[in-house]
Amino acid sequence: MYQSDVEGAKALVKKYEQLKSEISKIIIGQDEIIHNTILSVFCQGHVLLVGVPGLAKTLLVSTIGKTLGLSFNRIQFTPDLMPSDILGTEILDDSRQFKFVKGPVFSNIILADEINRTPPKTQAALLEAMQEKHVTISGKTYQLQQPFFVLATQNPIEQEGTYPLPEAQLDRFMFNLLLDYPSYEEEIEVVKNTTSAKNVDVKAVMTAEEILYFQNLVRRVPVADNVYEYAVGLVSRTRPNTERAHEWSNKYLSWGAGPRASQYLIIGAKGNALLKGKFSPDIEDVQEVALPILRHRLVRNYTAEAEGISIETIVKTIL
Repeated sequence: MYQSDVEGAKALVKKYEQLKSEISKIIIGQDEIIHNTILSVFCQGHVLLVGVPGLAKTLLVSTIGKTLGLSFNRIQFTPDLMPSDILGTEILDDSRQFKFVKGPVFSNIILADEINRTPPKTQAALLEAMQEKHVTISGKTYQLQQPFFVLATQNPIEQEGTYPLPEAQLDRFMFNLLLDYPSYEEEIEVVKNTTSAKNVDVKAVMTAEEILYFQNLVRRVPVADNVYEYAVGLVSRTRPNTERAHEWSNKYLSWGAGPRASQYLIIGAKGNALLKGKFSPDIEDVQEVALPILRHRLVRNYTAEAEGISIETIVKTIL
C-alpha cells in the first residue's frame, strides 16, 4: 500500500488529522476520549467507556465508524438479552435445512451499550468474541469481520440490578475511559448545533484495508529496551507485596495489574508515538497511555476506600 514503513507512518499522521477534523464537525470537545478511541482501533484493542447518560457516547462511536469507513452496530444490553441475540442463531429454512442467521456482532464496530445491565452469560459471549475474533455455533466457527472493535459503555450511576464485569473480563479491554461533562463553553456549542436545522454529515477518511495496514504498521514499530523495561517495571510496581512493589501498592492495593497490562502499555505507546509523528516510542508515550490502561486492572483495598484514595491518585503516584 505504501512503499516503506516511514511513508506509511507519515500517511497515518495525515489521516489522523483528517479524522479529527471530520469528527469535530459532530463531536464538540472530548479530544482525549477521541484520541484514545482512535488509538485503540489502530492497536487492535477494545474500550470500556464509563459516563453518565446523555454525553453522546453512541454519537461518538457512530461518528468514528463513519469517518473510518466501517460498518457499525449498536447492541442495547438488557437483563433478558441472550447470547444468541448477539452472536446469531440457526434457523430451519423453507428447504428444511439449518441456516445460520448472523447476529449484530458481525460488524466492524460494536457499541455494547450498558454492558453491565446483562447477565454474565451474555457478557461472556461478547467478551469471547472480542478475544477470539470468531464465534462458534453448533460446532461451526464463523470468523468476524476485520477490523473488529468493541466499545462497551457503563453507567457509573444507577447500579441497582446490574452485573458488574469481573476483573478477569475487564482485563480484555485495552482502555477504560472516563467520559466527563463538557465545559460550559462546549455545552453552549453542543446545544447550538443540536437545536438548529443545520444538518452536518461526515465523510469517510479511511478504508478497512488501510486500517488493517496501519494496525500491522503499529506492530512493526521498533521499541528501545529501556522503554520495555520501564513499561514492565511500572506494571510490576502495582503488584502489592512483591519484590518491586511501590509503597502505595502495598498500602492501598489488594491486587495489581497482570502481564496483559505490560503488553498494552507497549502497543499503546507504539500507536501513540506514530499518531504524534514519531517513529519509535519513548517513556513519555508509555506514561501517556498508562492511566486508561491501568485504571481497571488495579483493585483498591479497604484502606484506600476508607481514606478516599482513588485509583487515579494511586496510578499517578506510582508514575
